[in-house]
Amino acid sequence: MTDLDETTGLRAERVTRTADGTLILDGVSLTPRPGTVTGLLGPNGSGKSTLLRLLAGVLAPASGVITLDGRPLDQVGRRAVARRIAVVEQQVDTQVALTVHDVVRLGRIPHRRAWTPTSAVDEEAVRTALARTGLTDKAHRPWHTLSGGERQRVQIARALAQEPRELLLDEPTNHLDIQHQLALLALITELRLTSVIALHDLNLAAMYSDQLVVLKQGRVVACGSPRDVLTASLIGDVYGVRAAVTREGPDDRPHIRFLGALPPG
Repeated sequence: MTDLDETTGLRAERVTRTADGTLILDGVSLTPRPGTVTGLLGPNGSGKSTLLRLLAGVLAPASGVITLDGRPLDQVGRRAVARRIAVVEQQVDTQVALTVHDVVRLGRIPHRRAWTPTSAVDEEAVRTALARTGLTDKAHRPWHTLSGGERQRVQIARALAQEPRELLLDEPTNHLDIQHQLALLALITELRLTSVIALHDLNLAAMYSDQLVVLKQGRVVACGSPRDVLTASLIGDVYGVRAAVTREGPDDRPHIRFLGALPPG
């Protein structure tokens, strides 16, 4: 993740974030390659979700800077950021009576002026997003009748309707069965957006990421290709488990077999 034009795309430079006096992120830098998938790994509490919120402009760093095309994110403007960066959170809920189509159409808000009706361009973007996520036949279903996995797919469709260039996803495979996990991650890779995905499943990260960034206690401890990053030594150090790593994954990518927890300390 080096040798890039520093004025292009989304970038974190030595960002730090604290909460209630606790250091959450400590000097983290991240430069996703345009059009690729960056997998963000680390145990619970390592700072993955916080880093994604900083990249989205939802949170501000205590120090360091987030830039978009070389400009500090807080100087770009919320509307312009929303046109470029789409975010899919872990859990989203609403008590408002909305259909699937209504939720996906929310992704078009950054492209419309206030109080203006949706255009033909908006509706086409919504139809395309529904089709890509396999939700066309559920477009008129009420949101509250969907399963957790279906709701997650709707949120992906809403993000795609936004037509972003950068896509940030926090555990997008939660609540999905294996088939839909694989289909969703395959879709994300095919989109060729600049995607940053926080994942717990190391094998999924190895299969679908172009590069990996591993966080431990708020610091980057490894970054590079899945082959370079996912070693038995790193997995033991970061996750506290014994693992056997082979090249049995697709395209000789790493495949991890877990052998048990390491003794504390």
